[in-house]
Amino acid sequence: MVRLRPEQLSQHLAGQLAPCYLICGDEPLLAQEAADAIRAAARANGFTERELFHVDASFDWQRVLSEASSLSLFAERKILEVRIASGKPGDKGSAALQEYCANPSVDNLLLVITPKLDGSALKTKWAKALDDTGAIIQVWPVEARQMPAWIGQRLKQAGIRANRAAVDILADRVEGNLLAAVQEIEKLKLLAPEGDIDADTMSTVVADSARYSVFTLVDKILEGDPQGAARNLRGLREDGTDAIVILWALARELRTLISLLEAGHISDDLLRKQGVWPKRQPLVKGALRRLKLPHLRLLLRQSGAVDRAIKGMRKSDPWEDLASLVLGFSGTPSLSPHNIRLAIGE
Repeated sequence: MVRLRPEQLSQHLAGQLAPCYLICGDEPLLAQEAADAIRAAARANGFTERELFHVDASFDWQRVLSEASSLSLFAERKILEVRIASGKPGDKGSAALQEYCANPSVDNLLLVITPKLDGSALKTKWAKALDDTGAIIQVWPVEARQMPAWIGQRLKQAGIRANRAAVDILADRVEGNLLAAVQEIEKLKLLAPEGDIDADTMSTVVADSARYSVFTLVDKILEGDPQGAARNLRGLREDGTDAIVILWALARELRTLISLLEAGHISDDLLRKQGVWPKRQPLVKGALRRLKLPHLRLLLRQSGAVDRAIKGMRKSDPWEDLASLVLGFSGTPSLSPHNIRLAIGE
């Protein structure tokens, strides 16, 4: 039906909503914002109920079809949100999505969220069914040359006037990490109530806030510094950082490392294609030498369990789970009983 870039989504949502949407990409901030925009537009159009499904290897796809056909006592219309962490629904999932798309109900809106899908994945029957029936939003990382303009636009939206030198300082500091950029902009709104930022002010604010930031946490993890990473995580919690923001950053880094290891030969060109900035390439290469693919896959499964804990779908302390994830990611790989239970969502 239609392919959309994130910046085109608001205009699309102002019109008639599509029966289904597929958001795919490894930039968590932009993917989350796209999903939030779709949910808000759906609620404004009477989709007042939401059913959330997390897909894993044992997921029963019949649950989605049953929910799609069931009548709600509390809402006339509902959102069916399906999150596929692996990006692969499997044969049963593919069949279920095709069945749904063959006869979508006007009382449901299907929202499917996956990591980045390559060209071959977008040609699968299930992806083509979603494409033919609804809309696909492909989320691409912001490239280095685009980063100052992206930050400048975000600052403007936040009511902050910054000169080019100030924007360049922030772009250089966050090195492509959009979540970190947004975090810094939120702090600027508090620290610069007049809304004017020059290079000196930006340098001071960034230096003062760098101690406990999400991108510093990721760097500590890639360095293999579990103690430093644990201290940083504790500082983020004390600073009031949202746990989901931290999890997005960790999951994004895990998916990047997994993609690189699955590719086999690690070249600078491949690192650039995966959105790894030149300054961060030594960190990433060091982590790739230290971490093994099975361990990274286990950690990614753990991140899914942490996500469910944060959303109240699993009885566990999300900050304890985050600490376990951070230590496993930054320390010596080990399959402790706690981490195994966390990975399988117990």
